[in-house]
Amino acid sequence: MMNAVKVRFKKLNAGAKMPDYGTEYAAGADLYACMEEPLTIKAGTTEFVHTGIAMEIPEGLVGLIYARSGLACKRGVAPANKVGVIDSDYRGEIMVALYNHSQEDVTLESGERVAQMVITPYVFAEYEESDELQDSVRGARGFGSTGMK
Repeated sequence: MMNAVKVRFKKLNAGAKMPDYGTEYAAGADLYACMEEPLTIKAGTTEFVHTGIAMEIPEGLVGLIYARSGLACKRGVAPANKVGVIDSDYRGEIMVALYNHSQEDVTLESGERVAQMVITPYVFAEYEESDELQDSVRGARGFGSTGMK
């Protein structure tokens, strides 16, 4: 097993589940729904799913919330914001905003895996305004331009 970073979490609801990894080498830990009753996400809408947990992510790290491939590909439900960001100074309940991309309503049960979270380091940037930027081979060519001559 790799060197693990300790991330403290607190159950805010007795029925909450600890984040866990599906396999030994999984990068993302599964997050579970924690609700009093099933939640239906109507086609084309977003609902906030409770996890029942709060975390203490160490300084210099961030929790990134991604879709679970099974839920997204098989049922059409994925994070509304594409990637959720849990900052190290946030201590509230981890919520997952899920959007239903399908044409049918989707019902989630408490205890169901709804997203995965990757804990990763980040670089804090110090932005500095400048009148000039260094030239590069790519320059200002944007969307879809790489690999084109």
